[in-house]
Amino acid sequence: MSDTGAGLDRIHTAGGWVARIAYGGFAALFLLLCLLVVGRAADLWMVLVAAGVNAAVVSRGRLLPWMVGAGSLSLFSSLFLGTAVILDSGGAPSLFAEIGGLLILTVRTVWRMARDRVVPVAVLLGAALLIMPLRFSLVSGVLFTAPLGVLLAIALGIGLYLRAVDARRARTVTAARRDERLELARDLHDFVAHHVTGIVVQAQAARFAASSGAAQSPEQLDSMFEGIEKAGTEALTSMRRMVGLLRDAQHVDAPPAAGPYGPYPGGPHPGAPHPGGPHPGGPHGDASGGPPDRGSATRPVGDLDRLRELVAGFTHPPAVLSMAPGLGALPPEVATSAHRIVQEALTNIRKHAADATYVRVSLARLGGGVEVAVRNDGRGRGRRLPSSGFGLAGLAERVTALGGRLHAGPRPEGGWEVVAVLPLGEC
Repeated sequence: MSDTGAGLDRIHTAGGWVARIAYGGFAALFLLLCLLVVGRAADLWMVLVAAGVNAAVVSRGRLLPWMVGAGSLSLFSSLFLGTAVILDSGGAPSLFAEIGGLLILTVRTVWRMARDRVVPVAVLLGAALLIMPLRFSLVSGVLFTAPLGVLLAIALGIGLYLRAVDARRARTVTAARRDERLELARDLHDFVAHHVTGIVVQAQAARFAASSGAAQSPEQLDSMFEGIEKAGTEALTSMRRMVGLLRDAQHVDAPPAAGPYGPYPGGPHPGAPHPGGPHPGGPHGDASGGPPDRGSATRPVGDLDRLRELVAGFTHPPAVLSMAPGLGALPPEVATSAHRIVQEALTNIRKHAADATYVRVSLARLGGGVEVAVRNDGRGRGRRLPSSGFGLAGLAERVTALGGRLHAGPRPEGGWEVVAVLPLGEC
């Protein structure tokens, strides 16, 4: 998981706690005021039932016990009070808190609960809500059941809508992660073909030298065999990774509905690898939005030369590329992933941080890997283009598949940064 995903998850959790505390405080204050008008034991019992329902609203953890408990308590209270007690309809203001709590519980049930439990729990909560007017009289039941039915239908609709949104987002994130893995596997296929071609060429050269009768020194033979050995090792390494990616792509699980890559209040920081939109340089396109060029088997897509061209072509704001002197040659899958990370970050700077005055792209060795960083000073003012996909999810999946880590977030001095550390592995 990327650092940004974890950060957004923490923000979402904090927001949920704030909402629960605010609602719980308001409900507690209202029910305390209801105690001031309590005249009989039946009224006190209704306040306690409303308190139990609202406790379920602000609960955390397993939904089923809270939902069943709140619905059963309200339902059996209505059956008992409607048959054994004659209530005064003006002396039960806690009824409004109970109705609101049941409506919220209905939304949460339809939205979050497992599919095989949604219907029975929703029926229980709906029944508890609809028979509530019968606590007072049959006439109250006739008059108020229909309006409560309308409110119940609205709550069910909201819950179904939120459930559908989460399901669609989960499918989209799953598809983005799977597509990025498959794209990396296709890149690795190209690398394997490139290495095997090198092996064949060097083997043919050795055979030609042997058949021509020209004497070969031990150093020359060793150089030929060393080249064949190196190309074979790189081909096997890429092949192992490709097979693992293809296997894992069939079982890519979506993150939770409110997980790290879902939309959160306020959205991502401008200039971040936006979890959004069909974007230039996406899993199946180059920076111009067209299909990737796979016509050359000797120059894989996304090598360091094309990375230099990509940064040099980014002029608004001007981008500067810095490569550490000791960087050396990178494995092809690492070079391609570095290109994808820079491409995605630059695309999103152009979309969401038009006010940035500079962009710095750097590649440097870090421990046993290479660090790819894209930093800018944009604050999100000016042009903001729409985006609706999951680019960050795809990037995080690609980096994770290589055994690396991805961080995207605000910089202490202002602006935004995207930093990935990609291990060099055995290559």
